[in-house]
Amino acid sequence: MSNQPLVEIKDIHKSFGSLEVLKGVDFNVREGEVVCLIGRSGSGKSTLLRCINLLEKPDSGIISVFGQNILKTKNVNAYRAQVGMCFQQFNLFANMNVLQNCMKPQEKVLKISKQKAQENALHYLEKVGMLDFANANVKTISGGQKQRVAIARALCMQPKLMLFDEPTSALDPEMVGEVLAVMKDLATQGLTMIIVTHEMNFAKDVADRVVFMDQGRIEEEGTPDQLFTHPKSERTAAFLKAANNK
Repeated sequence: MSNQPLVEIKDIHKSFGSLEVLKGVDFNVREGEVVCLIGRSGSGKSTLLRCINLLEKPDSGIISVFGQNILKTKNVNAYRAQVGMCFQQFNLFANMNVLQNCMKPQEKVLKISKQKAQENALHYLEKVGMLDFANANVKTISGGQKQRVAIARALCMQPKLMLFDEPTSALDPEMVGEVLAVMKDLATQGLTMIIVTHEMNFAKDVADRVVFMDQGRIEEEGTPDQLFTHPKSERTAAFLKAANNK
């Protein structure tokens, strides 16, 4: 793991109308690091992730990714091609089958041949355990399977950074494990990942660093052992206690 930050965020502020959602966030992620963002709903976790992917534009501050201030980038699509994003609701193309879902972005954005796109798609579908469903209509597969296809589709773009926004929150409990298993596997392969999650055990097992956000700020961060076993902040301790009692 390199010490060079792949993502550097300085004093990010973001409001929606009169509601200030991010209140001066400073946040770094090193190359090869897996960082889990935890906190109550409305604490700013998803908004921070969406700013990193330029789905939201901060009101002020600097976001540097791959050594460039992305808020000044002229080509958002070229930047996004290097950053994989998995959402709560999968965002698959409903009019395409599983294989086509994984091929189309490669052909359109990376401009690679149909044959190469298919090779990549089959490779990553196998990686997430969805190869047998390559020709399935996405409307007919389960939520857990859809999320695994969404992860495969993101991996097909060979991103340098993967962002996950509550990837298991829309899933039935029995499907959560299959998606987390795929993400655990990715974590062991050195892919840089930022994961917004409410799965505390997953964060303990997989994260190099856990960041607790509260009311639009980073309240505390540390290794899973530091944060879960010896939280310094009373707010962190109260959140973890409530999470454990669910």
